[in-house]
Amino acid sequence: MKIAFQMDPIGNVNIDADSSFRLAEEAQARGHSLFFYGPDHLAYQEGRITARGRDMVVQRVAGTPAILGDMREVDLAEFDVVWLRQDPPFDMHYITSTHLLDRLRGRTLVVNDPFWVRNYPEKLLVLDFPELTPPTTVARDLETIKAFKARHGDIILKPLYGNGGAGVFRLDANDRNLTSLHELFTGFSREPLIVQKFLPDVSNGDKRVILVDGEAVGAINRVPAAGETRSNMHVGGRPEKIGLSERDLEICAAIGPLLKEKGQVFVGIDVIGDYLTEINVTSPTGIQELERFDGVNVAEKIWQAIEAKLA
Repeated sequence: MKIAFQMDPIGNVNIDADSSFRLAEEAQARGHSLFFYGPDHLAYQEGRITARGRDMVVQRVAGTPAILGDMREVDLAEFDVVWLRQDPPFDMHYITSTHLLDRLRGRTLVVNDPFWVRNYPEKLLVLDFPELTPPTTVARDLETIKAFKARHGDIILKPLYGNGGAGVFRLDANDRNLTSLHELFTGFSREPLIVQKFLPDVSNGDKRVILVDGEAVGAINRVPAAGETRSNMHVGGRPEKIGLSERDLEICAAIGPLLKEKGQVFVGIDVIGDYLTEINVTSPTGIQELERFDGVNVAEKIWQAIEAKLA
């Protein structure tokens, strides 16, 4: 098959941690040809969806993860699969790319399905499952957020469309910074904030569960660094081996059918204690860590699911 990756610069990836690299590596091992382009080079041109990028051969060589060909323009309708893999922020640039890729429907398989990536961003899809999540409010209005804090005391405040742990604050019952943080966030962004009740179980880790076509395939535990509330690996969280609990499986059984129905082939959910906190569909990570801990070829499972859709 002909596979295109829409992602951030391939030369910057960590070959031992990056999930997009691992997906490309597995595709190449299965005999598929690879093409790389950045989201800035995606275009609509008189009815065609095009991209300017380079043919790519990936290699597990630190500092040189890919050998790239000359820059050329391609018609993405001529590809079998396009991977939507650039990292958030989930801003209008990102949303526009989903609109353009959605125009390939019926000709090229885009993974994850861009229509539902656009309509199910990570911190909003969980609102469909209030019985699985901690108490949550999405608001821009300060008085609404203050009232939530008054009810729950210890809270987590974060930007609705952020990622990687950036801009995440814990405000305990004695904290006096809510108004200042609200001024800070609303001063540079018109987006709402999301507020959740703080879960003390995060000290034991924030579990990343990987689902492939709606089925759980394993999990890793991400433990916060000393003095940190955030467990994201981008900000120093330490990955650990962990199994799937009965509660994890219950959560996956509840959300899995919807993810499969909406074309979300590779999804990473976040579970703290008994609660689902995020459903990551834009550019989830965790494949390589899970493969090392469990010895399961997760990338193979993902490609098997994709190949079955194209059979």
